[in-house]
Amino acid sequence: MNWDHMRILLALHRAGSLRGAASALKVNHATVARALEGAEHSLGTRLFDRSARGLTLTQPGELLLPHAQEMERRMLEVQRRLTGLDSVPSGTVRVSLPPSFVHMFFVSVLAEFTVLYPDIRIEAVATNKISDLSRQEADVSIRVAKKIDDDLVGRRMVDYVNAAFATPDYIAAHPDLASSNGEGAHWIGWGANDTWIAQTPMPKAKPRHRLPEVFMQTEASAAGLGMAWVPAFLGDVHPDLVRVPGVPVGPGRSIWVLMHGDLRRTARVRAFVDFVTDWIAARRSMFTA
Repeated sequence: MNWDHMRILLALHRAGSLRGAASALKVNHATVARALEGAEHSLGTRLFDRSARGLTLTQPGELLLPHAQEMERRMLEVQRRLTGLDSVPSGTVRVSLPPSFVHMFFVSVLAEFTVLYPDIRIEAVATNKISDLSRQEADVSIRVAKKIDDDLVGRRMVDYVNAAFATPDYIAAHPDLASSNGEGAHWIGWGANDTWIAQTPMPKAKPRHRLPEVFMQTEASAAGLGMAWVPAFLGDVHPDLVRVPGVPVGPGRSIWVLMHGDLRRTARVRAFVDFVTDWIAARRSMFTA
């Protein structure tokens, strides 16, 4: 039993298909098929049942699964500890963050950071999913959340506020937005349901469309489709949007900057985390006003 066999077992179990595992491992379909055949031949047993629905672990495969997971955990721990030995701020830092951050304010952070650390290369992973830092899906996570349950090192930087945004023309066409509680106007929707509207300062505004990402919501609002209830620090930087007059801000969530504890002494990671936390702290008012 070796790590290559266990790595294939885990990838196939998680993906449920040869093609899915090949995509996760960044190899081609035939390579995974040969690796699985070699693993089963070496171990002298079949690890997966094949069906039209995909791959399912056999009893021997299920027996091996927890051992494969433990081997993976140990391999990742070794890799993190080796990564943590460097002392020169150079190399690549993978940063996961919401797509709206990439579109709107992260480039400003990156421009200033690059001047100070020209030898550090940032790879942005734009996702609303929670990246698993223990499995090295990213080195640093800039995350929006009310609380963090992961065993990670980091800081809650700021609690931001939400605000109502629209184009000047839309506001001119609906002059009584605040006093009418939004009656006759529209919100750009975003959730699986519209219960959030009742918590806004304009609960009588109707939902229009459902767009899951802040960047899409602000662009729809900029196209004159309605108002966007979004983090104020993101709406404020959009050139075609202004805050709806007379409408108070509402509570948002927290912004966290996180990394795995094994990377805290990695020079390039530490440099990036320190820079981002200082950058946000120096501009706290843009998130809270």
